[in-house]
Amino acid sequence: MDKTVYTFQKNKFQEVRVGIREFKGNDLVDIRTWTMTQGSNEMVPTAKGVSINVQLLSELKKALEQVEKELKASGLSK
Repeated sequence: MDKTVYTFQKNKFQEVRVGIREFKGNDLVDIRTWTMTQGSNEMVPTAKGVSINVQLLSELKKALEQVEKELKASGLSK
């Protein structure tokens, strides 16, 4: 499977894409920065990102929930 599930703007020239990818027989959750090529409106993937086995998705969710709690506790998020 090779599917982008969610996209959000990082800045004027970049976006973050979250998707499901297959690489060398492994199913992965891929979170990657994509950037606009110069002189074009085409977006291309960068090396900046992370790919983890889909079996580790629950661990990623736990980590993000913990980050959210820390941000709220420090007043950096509502």
